[in-house]
Amino acid sequence: MSFTNLGLNESLLKAIKDQGYTSPTPIQKQAIPVVIEGKDVLAAAQTGTGKTAGFTLPLLERLSETHPKMGKKQIRVLVLTPTRELAAQVAESIKTYGKYMKYSSTVIFGGVGINPQLATIRKGVDIVIATPGRLLDIAGQQGIDFSALETLVLDEADRMLDMGFIHDIKKLMKMMPKQRQTLLFSATFSPEIKKLASGLLKNPVLVEVARENTTAEQISQVVHFVDKSRKRELLSQLIKTKDWRQVLVFTRTKHGANRLTKQLEEAGISAAAIHGNKSQGARTKALASFKANDIRVLVATDIAARGIDIDQLPHVVNYELPNVPEDYVHRIGRTGRAGQSGEAVSLVCVDEHKLLFDIEKFIKSEIKKVHIEAFTPDPNIKAEPIQNGRGGGQKRGGGNGRNRSRNANASNRQHKENSAKKANSKNSAAAQIGNDIQAKLDKLEKRDTNPNRQRRR
Repeated sequence: MSFTNLGLNESLLKAIKDQGYTSPTPIQKQAIPVVIEGKDVLAAAQTGTGKTAGFTLPLLERLSETHPKMGKKQIRVLVLTPTRELAAQVAESIKTYGKYMKYSSTVIFGGVGINPQLATIRKGVDIVIATPGRLLDIAGQQGIDFSALETLVLDEADRMLDMGFIHDIKKLMKMMPKQRQTLLFSATFSPEIKKLASGLLKNPVLVEVARENTTAEQISQVVHFVDKSRKRELLSQLIKTKDWRQVLVFTRTKHGANRLTKQLEEAGISAAAIHGNKSQGARTKALASFKANDIRVLVATDIAARGIDIDQLPHVVNYELPNVPEDYVHRIGRTGRAGQSGEAVSLVCVDEHKLLFDIEKFIKSEIKKVHIEAFTPDPNIKAEPIQNGRGGGQKRGGGNGRNRSRNANASNRQHKENSAKKANSKNSAAAQIGNDIQAKLDKLEKRDTNPNRQRRR
């Protein structure tokens, strides 16, 4: 089957040809026709299978078939993504395939000034690609109108659930017309995703091109057991001896990413870090340098790496295993894209044996173990608890999931609400102690020119 059989117009077919594509991927074959028909879709496909084009192409086709009322443009398509990088990737896909069409689009995310984004939205656009948090900020300033919305897309919905975005999404959806098309795309197809879909989609068409929660067959996976203290040494050796020129390395935390980057640089290996604490400019520069092969290693946290789309990326390294098995699938999915081969290497210390067991259970497959004699683990080292759970290093890697520059280190909105409730229960006792201390300090002063000082906090 070719793209000409999918109901796409000549402008789109020309743009596809410009990219050198001749045949659609399985996800594109199934999704494009039903999206064009206007049906709701629940789609699961591994990363690197062409799922982004699986919804951008038919959405552009639908825009060309319908004509909005005259006057200022209104938002007709909204694509929500969990991260800035993924939003930028989707925006680039729309730009690439829609280059021969007349439409306007914009991308909205945190980490940059809100005023230019607000001005663009108010001016009028056809397509908005956004992260939920920043879009909700704009909506809070009466800067957005969804009354003409035709299609809502939730991309990588599993990650948005993990990041606690569901509350922001529900708030945004209350502003949207009930009569609309909704598309939900996810790399994994968990029970939680199906539950979310049941509340958002109307008689959806199910599109699933891979067995649930599996990894791509073209990705070679291997585990090296090594002591935690020697991971950096082993990673440097693998990069140098195997002459890896482009390696994406995952850590659990932002601090860990910074530390490893510095250590690799000191070992003579060019590297850069990308995570939630980095400014948008720094993240964009690091990713561009990595894509251009100006640096050999990009060290990333899970959240920041979402949306990294690099053709023929050969190597992914789990410097630290993720605490959540689903993230393993997403991590190694950065390689082996679009049918290309790739290699995923995991450096596993004694603390991570349970995480490895959980991952193998989740992907329903045992990962090959390769022993490296010079890095044989010390059998006397005992396992220690891993401090960062699912709500730890991984979520913090992207702030509260909303990527807001003024609060990049915050947890997600729900976490803050829960913390506030806990804090309120302690406030009265803490306040009384504080008042008693302040009263004693005031009595020690020989002169007090302000009689109300004791009551000031």
